[in-house]
Amino acid sequence: MPVQIDRALARAAVAVGAVLLAGCNALDYAAVGFAGVISPYKIEVVQGNFISKEQVESLQPGMSREQVKQILGTPLVSSLFHADRWDYVFTLRRQGVESQKRRLTVFFDGNSLKRHEGDAMPSEAEFVATLDNRRKSAKVPPLEASEEKLKAFSAEKKPADPGPNAGAAATAAAAAALPPAPTSYPPLEPPTR
Repeated sequence: MPVQIDRALARAAVAVGAVLLAGCNALDYAAVGFAGVISPYKIEVVQGNFISKEQVESLQPGMSREQVKQILGTPLVSSLFHADRWDYVFTLRRQGVESQKRRLTVFFDGNSLKRHEGDAMPSEAEFVATLDNRRKSAKVPPLEASEEKLKAFSAEKKPADPGPNAGAAATAAAAAALPPAPTSYPPLEPPTR
């Protein structure tokens, strides 16, 4: 009789094990499906100099190398073998967005700019709009202030003119309201025993 009980327990254990393994398999499919929905964070990779359409338009033949460097920045590639050529390359790789790659080559004749060639560059406003992929309909704020806006801003911030000695009087009143400075201070280090 004990052998029959052992066989019955063994069959029950095998049946429970099969049910548990089937449950693990279903759990594995669920985990794979859940992991497919969640993707790991991938950092943005920005390399090179961003050059805007406005910067390219400001280049004029005959400019010195220093003037070109002031406008475009230090070139990403300058070669000893091609001393009269500077290459500016910009790449941006982001998660969920097609990578951007732009190139501009500047040619010199001695110390003066001869010509430039490369990809069509976006304006600053267009480039900023491509960076924020969460707000597609966001309006780009104006990047320059007009003379009228500057005058209105300075008029808003300017306090009423209290007189020529108002600053000194306010400083003296603030100093009078402060408690007197201490005449002795605690030691910086604890006493030694």
